[in-house]
Amino acid sequence: MELIEDLNQIKAPFHNAVVTIGNFDGVHKGHQALLHQVIEKGTQTGGTCIAMTFEPHPLRALGLSSPPLITRRDQKIELIEASGIDVLLCLPFNKAFAQISAREFIEDILLKKIGMKTIIIGPDYTFGKNRTGNIALLKTKGEELGYETIVSDWIRDVETDKERISSTRIRRLVMDGHVDRAKHYLGRFYQIRGKVIGGRKRGGSQLGFPTANIKLHDELCPKFGVYAVKVETIHGKFNGVANIGFSPTFGDQIFTIEVHILDFKEDIYNSRIRVNMVKRLRDEIKFSSIGQLSDQIRKDIEKAKEILK
Repeated sequence: MELIEDLNQIKAPFHNAVVTIGNFDGVHKGHQALLHQVIEKGTQTGGTCIAMTFEPHPLRALGLSSPPLITRRDQKIELIEASGIDVLLCLPFNKAFAQISAREFIEDILLKKIGMKTIIIGPDYTFGKNRTGNIALLKTKGEELGYETIVSDWIRDVETDKERISSTRIRRLVMDGHVDRAKHYLGRFYQIRGKVIGGRKRGGSQLGFPTANIKLHDELCPKFGVYAVKVETIHGKFNGVANIGFSPTFGDQIFTIEVHILDFKEDIYNSRIRVNMVKRLRDEIKFSSIGQLSDQIRKDIEKAKEILK
């Protein structure tokens, strides 16, 4: 996949470009279906399959409130690349870009710069200054300028067929601790990433269970509690148990993400790891002694092993 982060990098329009545009936060099953539709169309027409997204999120660039991101930039790029898209335009969004009119965006950027022949977008897509561009304008301009507009339907929950799969819904599930249900809509485990940093030296010495303490890279943090997890390290993939929260038994009120990796003895200090959230096991509990906490961790590990085997 070719990654383009500035329109000036494009020296000539792409051949028969099939374009989709969105924030793609989470790159969930709905986004994946849209990307697949672009690839199918590109295969039919012999065209270049292109996804366009923006950094930072347009709401933030305009100083407006926005929810925590499900996927930060690096993970979003990885996931879009895995879809099979030919080119990802990850463009800087700022107040100047927000002033581009809808017609300028179509004519100067999509057509002249990118070479768009087909655009595939969701039913609620809006664009341009003050979000005045919409599907009706795209179709009208398409008839005038010779490109095709395809409106992709929402991908709905196959179990209920009521709610569409959306970033908002996934975000709510993760924040409520329902990471196993979020997986159903993401098409993969919800993953947090971070750097292993120095901790409070309690896991191995006091509790008997050494932990990797993570400086969280992601914005969307699952509900506090204990989770069965799958951990990706520089040494491979391992099962584990993660605690997210404030470790109330110790009473120091410091937020931590601590991961005990099963059957693992390697030094991963200062390295980055990825933690796939499989299932929430329980709330954080304040125990009356370190011994009681240690006994509970032992039970958590056995429960996690059953879930992860």
